[in-house]
Amino acid sequence: MGLGMIVFAIGVLVIIFAAALYNRLVTGRNRYKNAYAQIDVQLKRRYDLIPNLVETAKGYIKHERETLEAVTKARNLAVDASRAASANPGAPDAMKGLSQSEGALAAALGRLFAVSESYPDLKANQTMQQLMEELSSTENRISFARQAFNDAVMGYNISREKFPSNMIADSFGFGPAELLEVLGSPEEAKAPKVSFTS
Repeated sequence: MGLGMIVFAIGVLVIIFAAALYNRLVTGRNRYKNAYAQIDVQLKRRYDLIPNLVETAKGYIKHERETLEAVTKARNLAVDASRAASANPGAPDAMKGLSQSEGALAAALGRLFAVSESYPDLKANQTMQQLMEELSSTENRISFARQAFNDAVMGYNISREKFPSNMIADSFGFGPAELLEVLGSPEEAKAPKVSFTS
């Protein structure tokens, strides 16, 4: 076997190895994008529930217009942030914007839930109870989907930072992906607790 054949064989092995590393990075990126799609589905469901919740509450808590407007505004900002995150899941700016808007929405919903406790007729309203149950269920699904997304992002980031994958990642534009964290106080990070039973 000549020196040329050995060099050729080594070159082929290097190319195969580099292709395997590249494909692993592509797989990791697609996994976290797919995981974000699951979050996106649940966020859209929640964003669709909130206007119905506000409309139902509006009939009972007319003097709390500021609270209702804060929920609507926070929801609209979260929808915009969610669209930006959907366009580029894992992008640091998009994930930070979504985290901040979700924290603000959780805080606004928390205030609405606290205010609604003072209105027994609202607490007893069947539509309100059903919406609250659906919202609580959706919050749980978002939490699970967020964990799956963060796990996929962590796996991708670890893969892209390891040697020699980092050389392939840097050469082909596989940037780091950002985790989706819930910002704010621990109370804001929890799914709202719903209890309209006396």
